[in-house]
Amino acid sequence: MKVLHIIPSVASVRGGPSQAILETVKALQNQGVTAEIATTNDNGNDLLDVPLNQRIEYEEVPIWFFSRFSPEVNSIREFAFSSQLTSWLWQNAANYDLLHIHAIFSYTSTVAMAIARFQGIPYIVRPLGQLCEWSLQQSARKKQIYLNLIERANLNHAQALHLTSGQEQKEVAHLALGVPSFVLPHGLSIPEPLTDARHLLRQYLNLPADEPIVLFLSRLHPKKGLDYLIRALGKLTDYRFTFVLAGSGAKEYEAEIESLLVATGIRDRTYLTGFLTGETKNLFMQGSDLFVLTSHSENFGVAVLEALAVGIPVLVTPGVALAAIVQQYELGYVSELDVLAIAEAVDRYLSHPQAGKDMGDRARQIIIEKYTWEKISSDLLAIYRSILKFDSLPAFT
Repeated sequence: MKVLHIIPSVASVRGGPSQAILETVKALQNQGVTAEIATTNDNGNDLLDVPLNQRIEYEEVPIWFFSRFSPEVNSIREFAFSSQLTSWLWQNAANYDLLHIHAIFSYTSTVAMAIARFQGIPYIVRPLGQLCEWSLQQSARKKQIYLNLIERANLNHAQALHLTSGQEQKEVAHLALGVPSFVLPHGLSIPEPLTDARHLLRQYLNLPADEPIVLFLSRLHPKKGLDYLIRALGKLTDYRFTFVLAGSGAKEYEAEIESLLVATGIRDRTYLTGFLTGETKNLFMQGSDLFVLTSHSENFGVAVLEALAVGIPVLVTPGVALAAIVQQYELGYVSELDVLAIAEAVDRYLSHPQAGKDMGDRARQIIIEKYTWEKISSDLLAIYRSILKFDSLPAFT
């Protein structure tokens, strides 16, 4: 079986979905699938320094990179237009048994769906949460026009929609698309446990050995509800803690966050790390006490999964799809997206840290059982086989 994954970007600055596709392809290769990626050299405001128009090994994954159109206008640059990718797909897409297309409302994915439709190539689409209510409300007029004129037909001709949570499936159902869907979450590569991570992190940050650390690790974007979280932490004046804000975003938004930290009085207890990767990211994840993600909407939440897998309790809002799992198995706290409610949840953790530790210990076992890449890729292979045989889609629990 030969499968081509298509996504606008695999750059780490684009967050979890771009990183997940690399792990997906690695895992599929271990299942015996010939899997490759076609993408642009997008790297946010910059471009990746990679060879173009040829198959290369990038982070142990076979990838075809093509030039992204990069004008000064940010909205056009973000659309990820690539004439090179268009030409290559037109000539080569039929060499694959199936296309797995990631993202919508982007030139890269739109043109891939259109070419697959015209050439009769089966394809499935993972919309990356862009069909969820909150996402559709952003630039709503443009998206409604795009959806109704172009993307709805592309989606309806897909063999299936790949959604990553039951919550995302429920929201997409409201659009009444004429295409079946299946729910299959991201997998997870479990990092090696770091010996004495708590002590090492406090040493790294020059903090007392018993200092509680509250960690936010994600892209800095209004969607993430940081304004609620920062205001909530500002109310906890009776507790000693350090807030670690790990991530990067648009310069204008980073400046807003900086101003809000000062206004709420917690700038002096906040450590800004910028974007974290590799061993440093593992140190912050494993050495922290509580992971927080107070998003308006997350069709999955990879960083939440990463925290749970290393035994860190989490605080999430209902818009984070993994909230249902957190609540069902008591792996942390689920708070409404409200300043006082978030403050109360953090207060509960800080006043009863042993209960949080018990949640983290439970989380590690559950996540390792349910979310390994081996299991997810095996289920995805079963989906591929069903589609190519025109069988009903299997359901997974």
